[in-house]
Amino acid sequence: MNIDAFDSRLRAVPHGGVTSAQGFRAAGIHAGFRKNPERADFALLVADEPVSAAGVFTTNRFCAAPVTVCREHLGGADCGYGTVRAIAINSGNANAATGEPGIAVAKETCSIVSQIVGCDPEQVLVASTGVIGQELDIAPFEMGIPVAFEQASRDGGADAARAIMTTDTHSKEYAVTYESGVLEYVDRTFTVGGMCKGSGMIMPNMATMIAVITTDAPVEPQTLHTILTSCVKQTFNKVTVDSDTSTNDTCIMLASGAAAAGAQPIREGSEAYEELAYAVHVVCEGLARAIASDGEGASRLVTVTVTGAPTDEDADVAARAVANSPLVKTAIAGHDCNWGRIAMALGKCGVAFDQGDVSIDIMGMPVCRDGLTVPFDEDEALRRFEAPEIEISADLGAGEGTATVWTCDLTHEYITINGDYRT
Repeated sequence: MNIDAFDSRLRAVPHGGVTSAQGFRAAGIHAGFRKNPERADFALLVADEPVSAAGVFTTNRFCAAPVTVCREHLGGADCGYGTVRAIAINSGNANAATGEPGIAVAKETCSIVSQIVGCDPEQVLVASTGVIGQELDIAPFEMGIPVAFEQASRDGGADAARAIMTTDTHSKEYAVTYESGVLEYVDRTFTVGGMCKGSGMIMPNMATMIAVITTDAPVEPQTLHTILTSCVKQTFNKVTVDSDTSTNDTCIMLASGAAAAGAQPIREGSEAYEELAYAVHVVCEGLARAIASDGEGASRLVTVTVTGAPTDEDADVAARAVANSPLVKTAIAGHDCNWGRIAMALGKCGVAFDQGDVSIDIMGMPVCRDGLTVPFDEDEALRRFEAPEIEISADLGAGEGTATVWTCDLTHEYITINGDYRT
């Protein structure tokens, strides 16, 4: 596929989100999970018909009850795909470390949704976010699910995105649309949209805090899972705010096929598959960057790119070492062009390289060559640090491996937010 030609057909959907694709309705309401009646805390996404579904979940061994139930409904931990009709998401309580009572509430939630929507309980997925270790009451679900279903609409995506927020400062949505260039789908316009939440306890190692992606392209569940896992590895798995992996990380993708009624499902390896996979990647990357830029207390999005590593995996390890370094992150918050902290982080990460081969740039400004300092204008560095996105590039001079990781700076506000999280 010619990427440049496809890019010319790819369009961002104004105010797009999880209901931009045909075949989906959503709502976001206050159901009572939070004390503040003005704050939405429950989201319901409903497909018009049973649709293909795929999921990727946390690797944290303290995984939450909703994660366990979702895995069961998508064929078990070794599968991750199936057929789904609805997704119910609450904020304010993670339903994690809650034992059998937590599993029972997650399953009962699926049962209530299935009765209201008209499907099997196994065709319902659930997700929760909030405080860990507190039992989740079923009562808000009993009240909220019928109300949310009644209010669900194509215009409800934005409300749903707001309802799943925790410490996020704003909701996160994105959608793109494209006309297929494949003869089999001529005159077909497909849309990929999504919403996510995430601001702290983020180094996903699977997906993101909670993300839901939808498309109206025709895709079988297993093929959808292949697309999702590939995109997750390249996008959500490249985000770190504080190096912590949540107990509740959940990324679900649904495909309705509503934009191509009667058409054959998109096959892996075909040009139509490449089109869709690229569009999904664009949406996931947009959402992933939004998470990094909205990290708790953050003032800057930070992009760390490492090249010249022995392998891509080594480059990823090195980039994460820089992105997770408190010293690097606080230097960025203080607008301090202290490249020595970047060199320190690279040197401790365990990747093999010769320091005499390393080059480092900050905001496009050379600060280190051959492992030694390069004189630079401090006033110019301060000016460049005013940009909303800070770019750090390091070439290790040890191979062809490359990786990019997104993070944010570390400010006093991060401590304030997390010191007061339960109060």
